[in-house]
Amino acid sequence: MSTTSQRTGNALLLVDIQNDFIPGGSLVIPGGDEVVPIANRLSRRFDLVLASQDWHPADHGSFASQYGGRSPGDVVELNGLEQVLWPDHCVQGSPGAEFVTGLDMTRVDRVFRKGTDPGVDSYSAFFDNGRRKSTGLADYLAQKEVDVLYVMGLATDYCVKFTVLDARREGLRTFVVEDGCRGVELRAGDVAQALREMRDAGAGVVRSRQLSTRLQREARG
Repeated sequence: MSTTSQRTGNALLLVDIQNDFIPGGSLVIPGGDEVVPIANRLSRRFDLVLASQDWHPADHGSFASQYGGRSPGDVVELNGLEQVLWPDHCVQGSPGAEFVTGLDMTRVDRVFRKGTDPGVDSYSAFFDNGRRKSTGLADYLAQKEVDVLYVMGLATDYCVKFTVLDARREGLRTFVVEDGCRGVELRAGDVAQALREMRDAGAGVVRSRQLSTRLQREARG
């Protein structure tokens, strides 16, 4: 676990707010587009805003299309790890991999791409699912002296959850912006379970308007 005793800053992390995850995309997360105005509103309250971006090669091992007779939602083993299969999504260079139109990227300091190795999926913005390779996000937060991380985006029960769990492992005070996330819900109750897991790991759960008001008040001194 990283030490954060000398850090004093906070940051907002926007997780995978990309075209393939909103209506019209290949892996639609219900209400996924609804997080965009929340992201834009909160981004104005933070000095440091970061984003993660799913960035898969076309032959990624998480795609059901790579397995004859398999369908999205099936579970296979991928290089020793349990792997949920998904529709092809966020393929490198494709329109679906781009950030959602309307998301204010002018506030984003840096983008961290994940899922680039066809042999392992990467839900977390910090590490691949086997924790074999880092995206560099942890080191960047340390460089920027960030000790408090606010996380929002897509999807609550996958990439947001695993990002938050890794943030806690890295020793960061971590908060989920609940209304700034939407879930896949492959099974009913997955979002509620994800929120329980994040709380159990020590993460806080906040609402965007209360957070925005608090940050505005703090900025005024």
